[in-house]
Amino acid sequence: MEHTTRIELENLKDLFLAEADVIKPKDVRRLIIEDALVDTGATGLCLPKSFIEQLGLAPLRKIQAQTANGTIERTVYSEVKYTVLERSHSIQVTDLPEDAPVLVGHMILEALDLCVDMRKGLIHNPAHDGEWMTKIL
Repeated sequence: MEHTTRIELENLKDLFLAEADVIKPKDVRRLIIEDALVDTGATGLCLPKSFIEQLGLAPLRKIQAQTANGTIERTVYSEVKYTVLERSHSIQVTDLPEDAPVLVGHMILEALDLCVDMRKGLIHNPAHDGEWMTKIL
């Protein structure tokens, strides 16, 4: 069963610049995706290149990524602050082809203490009674 979620994205570097009064808060590049695919087979946050461009993210490095269709080269970009179900964290972004959906992977679910319920979709982890618990390694 396919589950989607709303995810709010903000360029993390822009947020730091706004906090330092270098740019105005209204100039922080932001994007809201209403139907991001929750993909527990994905690792992090994967965005089509046009969204990466809208957010003004900088390329950092190339990586090899394992997909269902084999190994491919992807680009990792600078960090975004993301918000899902009113919980926020930050992560570097990996690019996707333009026709691909936004993918929300398991690192985001773990960082925000969320899980997929087959009936309800993405929810706060019921094992923690709605409290946000974080793993410390």
